[in-house]
Amino acid sequence: MGKTNSAGFLHLVGKFPKLSEAKLKEGVFVGPQIRQVFRDPDFEKTLSELEMSAWNSFKWVCENFLGNKKSSNYREGVETLLNAYEKMGCRMSLKLHFLHSHLDFFPENLGAVSDEQGERFHQDIQEMETRYQGFWNVGMMSDYC
Repeated sequence: MGKTNSAGFLHLVGKFPKLSEAKLKEGVFVGPQIRQVFRDPDFEKTLSELEMSAWNSFKWVCENFLGNKKSSNYREGVETLLNAYEKMGCRMSLKLHFLHSHLDFFPENLGAVSDEQGERFHQDIQEMETRYQGFWNVGMMSDYC
């Protein structure tokens, strides 16, 4: 789905019309949006075989590594995800590089942050995005801090 003209990308554009094109291209989604895509059976129908492999690996990592309980075979799952992204020709983002390089340092309960705190953070960020609508301003960070 690295191409902006792929069926999967176009499906996400239609599903999230308020997200900027830049965020969609870079795959910048928050937890509630990711869960929404997880529950969307039509999304998977738009993916190619290679994209589907990467998507299934991503879902596995979300469910078995990034939650409250870390799976005993989390290393293989993360490695499968990275290999699937590599086959698609994806460049390794800073977050993926950090995940790959520091896998041993992640705690056993990554999902222990309360949903209420996480949801509040996403609401605050969404409000800032609406306020600034893609423009950069010196006072942006001071509004949040």
